[in-house]
Amino acid sequence: MSGSKISQLPIIDVGPFFSDDPNDASKRLAASQALHRACIEYGFFYLNIEAYVDPKEPEELATLARQFFSLPQEEKDKLSLKNQDYARGYARLKENVTNGKADNHEGLDFYKPVDNPDKTKPVWGENQWPTIPGFKNKYEIWVEKMKNLGMVIMRAMAIGLGMDEAEQENLLSKVDDSFWVMRVIGYPPLPNDHDGFSCGAHKDYGCLTFLYADQTRSALQVFLRRPGAKETDELGLPREQGEEEGVWINADPIPGSIVCNIGEMWEIWTDNLYKSTLHRVVHRSSNYRVSIPFFFEPNFDALVEPLPAALRLKAKETGLEVKQPDKQSIVYGNFLMAKVGNNFAVDGQNRYA
Repeated sequence: MSGSKISQLPIIDVGPFFSDDPNDASKRLAASQALHRACIEYGFFYLNIEAYVDPKEPEELATLARQFFSLPQEEKDKLSLKNQDYARGYARLKENVTNGKADNHEGLDFYKPVDNPDKTKPVWGENQWPTIPGFKNKYEIWVEKMKNLGMVIMRAMAIGLGMDEAEQENLLSKVDDSFWVMRVIGYPPLPNDHDGFSCGAHKDYGCLTFLYADQTRSALQVFLRRPGAKETDELGLPREQGEEEGVWINADPIPGSIVCNIGEMWEIWTDNLYKSTLHRVVHRSSNYRVSIPFFFEPNFDALVEPLPAALRLKAKETGLEVKQPDKQSIVYGNFLMAKVGNNFAVDGQNRYA
């Protein structure tokens, strides 16, 4: 049932992870264990970041985003994806496609800056920044804060998985030069005759997504796997979850918190113990919605493979030694290129996102 109250995504306070108080050690462990449970049960959760970020910061980012999206179309087009690598820059309304349907949003995409940029290579161009005063500076500050948050949450998740110190450091070495992505997305209301979505159902293919969105409700929807659940959808939306049984719930904004979800890299690391979760945006309110997802990804050259700690957990659950992991190892950069190379078409060319 869309908007169902059957399940509520958990809220995990990051405060203990930023505290030096020895008395907070038990709180840090409890929060790490809560992350583990959330990843197993939901793949989605809220992070209360009030102890880390002034709530006015992301609000200011949203204001800057609205200033950009309200510019004349010809001004926004000056930052078009085709100027660079078809990944970095501005995508017009309905230029983004998911599951074969045009998404009803426009967006600005930024990636980790690279050495020796070459716009003829996938995702290897240069970022295109609006000339709006303060835009680049304030967003770059946000990038640094989200990169740091990514390292903190990765450490906490490693602890939640029962990894020893050496295993933790090995995992963190895979993400300490994150090939991050940040999107700034604008969602006008869905037209009544639009047969698609604001953003169609998809799973994230990276590591961790940190999403700040304005206070619009009933827009972001998350699919929760619930065997035996009989979904009814009062919005009349097409079924997007295949044969999986479960419910779509709204993941409405909570002041002081961001939404976090895990991507497919965590499926590999945990050998399917954690699962990436379908989500979509259906924005039918009358306002213009802004969201700013930050994708904390592995290093471009990171080898991602099932973690011994996860295999130990699976063995403990089943009572059987896991001799052959379900998941195969991959190099993240290769996975990224294969994943995104055919997702989009712009002027007859692939668009990498």
